[in-house]
Amino acid sequence: MREGSLEAPKRHPIPWQDEAWLDPEAIDAELRRVFDICHGCRRCFNLCDSFPRLFDLIDASKTGELDAVDSADFKPVAEACTLCDMCFMTKCPYVPPHAFDLDFPHLMLRARAAEAHNLGMLDRRLAATDAMGALGTLAAPLANWVLKRGNAATRPILEKIVGFDREAELPRYESHRFTISARTDAPEVNHAAPAAGRKVVLFATCWVNNNDAAIGHAALGVLARNGIKAEVLHPGCCGMPLLEQGRLADVAEAAKRAADAFAPWIEKGYDVVAPIPSCGLMLKFEWPLVLPEHAGVKKLAAATFDICEYVVDIARKEGLAPGLSPLPGGVAVHMACHARAQNMGQKAAEMLRLIPGADIGVVERCSGHGGSWGFRHENFPVAMKVGRPAARALQGAGKPVATSECPLAAMHLGQAMQRQAGDAPVPEVVSHPIILMARAYGVEV
Repeated sequence: MREGSLEAPKRHPIPWQDEAWLDPEAIDAELRRVFDICHGCRRCFNLCDSFPRLFDLIDASKTGELDAVDSADFKPVAEACTLCDMCFMTKCPYVPPHAFDLDFPHLMLRARAAEAHNLGMLDRRLAATDAMGALGTLAAPLANWVLKRGNAATRPILEKIVGFDREAELPRYESHRFTISARTDAPEVNHAAPAAGRKVVLFATCWVNNNDAAIGHAALGVLARNGIKAEVLHPGCCGMPLLEQGRLADVAEAAKRAADAFAPWIEKGYDVVAPIPSCGLMLKFEWPLVLPEHAGVKKLAAATFDICEYVVDIARKEGLAPGLSPLPGGVAVHMACHARAQNMGQKAAEMLRLIPGADIGVVERCSGHGGSWGFRHENFPVAMKVGRPAARALQGAGKPVATSECPLAAMHLGQAMQRQAGDAPVPEVVSHPIILMARAYGVEV
């Protein structure tokens, strides 16, 4: 059998409704088949903690082979996978259409799905980001005080009850949800701009809606400068937190609900733009694998763009509206795993290079955060360890500003840079490149 394939990786639909998909014996057999291939290759040893955990298990066994590893010891390997997809997209030579047919992240997803019934009520509630966001924004000052790193009165209690490490930087909540503030603070549209014929509906996403409205306002501002009045829609969470827990039926319901909500806009010729890479990945790629026969999901996937991808598309086809000013000193931009998994190229870097005189440094290393995974007390040290090379590269780029396509990664890497800086200067951390694009246009967010 030859190593690797000359063909592009191809993902299969997820057969989550088949009885065999959750059969414990079938899962164990597939885990052993795939783990044995990984053991013989080890190309992904430095991507995340799943692979070191697997290889350490095998190396510490009596025979030094997988046959001496107890299946009960596989669980930590699955738990460490952040579903970043980088092994599938960039490293593994055995992904389909290769005969080995290896999809490590979706196998870890399958293993989690088999354990999903064991999830406690707290884990289920934490994945309900819309409900949590409604509570957080309603009591934002109190919530932000409770969540603030260094709060000795609350963070040890939060660590004990919720499991979030007391040293982890946690998201803040907005006092006003983006879907509300966007309607009351609509940017002025440049109707003379070359892209004025385009129509956009911006998927607000839980993060922008509840935690970082500046990203949404920046996106609306940049679109408006280019002649596009965008509508804002938030039919509910994209389901990424549910996917991470292996709750495929709940993901399918979220996909159906969103597809129905976006369908009228798509019929009227609107493009759907997602400002958060994880959400864009769900709409474009994961939902069609969960519901491969759903016509609305297919149409939504075909109509969806990442915000940086969309701005670059405007620049290529119509040309950007004038008025961009240089960003002094340059920017170091972190390419987020879920943006890379969309297989669209370095769109954030391409977008920022459209700014006159742009000096852009690129970092393509995992931040290590993995969504809420990186907040956990048992995971936070690992998340910091995995993200350390990316943080060093961002700081070592010597730019006054650092950003990431993923705002959670930006927050995490900002904390990592502060930890390792010593007396060295730490760049300003901006939560998303679209904010820098808005800044270059003179748009206040």
